[in-house]
Amino acid sequence: MAAGSRWLRSCCSLLRRSFPAVASVRRRCLSGMSGRWHQVVGVGLGVSLCAVPIVEQNVVSLSNDALIKRAVSLVTDSTSTLLSQTTYALIEALTEYTKAVYTLVSLYKQYASLLGKMNSEEVDAVWQVVIGARVDVRAKQEEYLRLESSWMTALRLSEMAAEAAYQSGADQASVSARSHIQLVKSQVQEVRLLSQKAETKLAEAQTEELIKAQGEDSSLPEGILGSSEAGEDPYLRED
Repeated sequence: MAAGSRWLRSCCSLLRRSFPAVASVRRRCLSGMSGRWHQVVGVGLGVSLCAVPIVEQNVVSLSNDALIKRAVSLVTDSTSTLLSQTTYALIEALTEYTKAVYTLVSLYKQYASLLGKMNSEEVDAVWQVVIGARVDVRAKQEEYLRLESSWMTALRLSEMAAEAAYQSGADQASVSARSHIQLVKSQVQEVRLLSQKAETKLAEAQTEELIKAQGEDSSLPEGILGSSEAGEDPYLRED
């Protein structure tokens, strides 16, 4: 039995000397298995580490004051948008009203210059054009007064939002809202002055037309003088 073992070891030694490639393959196989084993162990360890939840230590918690400031900033933005839209609509309506008033002024002047040069039918035809222009002025006046009411509401809301921003400590929102309020006020005031100037021109033209019409009573259609009392035009604003 011992002799058989010695014979087997001698055969293996002979094979290694005769075929060295076999031994190298064995060593590579073992080393490859060892490398793969380490890789498997490393991957498994990485997966286990990834599964561990990471706790955030710097979680930001908003205070009540911060939430109020954020909310009031949103309110000032919204009211500023509303104020901008109503301001644009009011300025456009006031501009159209002013144009209509100047058109009526021009018609009154033309009418006054033609008094005494036309027969009763021509006077009546011209007067119908004047009446149509007065109706247009009245319609545009009602439109801008309606929009002016909406603008005043938006203005009050913006002022309240600016005050709320100031009280809550949102200084930037408060300053921005108040600056916007001052800007739209100046814009509307500028257009108002133009419309008031047009109304003054209209009152002067009506007075001039009335004075000339009183000297031409016989040529005027019935009811014209009664509808043109100086300083009592129903289509003018009461400022």
